[in-house]
Amino acid sequence: MFVFPLAHPVRRSAELSRRIERLFDINDDAVALRSPALDVSETDAAYTLQLDLPGVAKEAVKVKIEGRKISIDAEQARAAEQTEGERALYRERSVTRFSRSLVLPQEVSKNDSAAKLENGVLTLTLVKRVPDNAGELTIN
Repeated sequence: MFVFPLAHPVRRSAELSRRIERLFDINDDAVALRSPALDVSETDAAYTLQLDLPGVAKEAVKVKIEGRKISIDAEQARAAEQTEGERALYRERSVTRFSRSLVLPQEVSKNDSAAKLENGVLTLTLVKRVPDNAGELTIN
């Protein structure tokens, strides 16, 4: 529980807001960087990755595949601007940027893979790449 000392019982809410901002060092332009929770599973044909990305629109998600390395970057949408005459008294929800990279045991095929964002969970189905030179050798 926090106690805010007030010298006068009648303080303007703007002064209270400034005190809270100083106490919590609130900066509207600050961007929190988070590493989202990740689950990885595997079948013979593909890897499935599930990441928690709450409040992120699918347009704000970037998935980069380079052989075995997978990089996911996303940014939460900025909160709606306050209307005229409205002042924030307390704010914990800042813009959040999510970033996660991992290396899988086997290369994946970008063209055969799929991504889906539903209810704040990004699901990547990454199809394992079959080597081009796989197959049987003909004996002459």
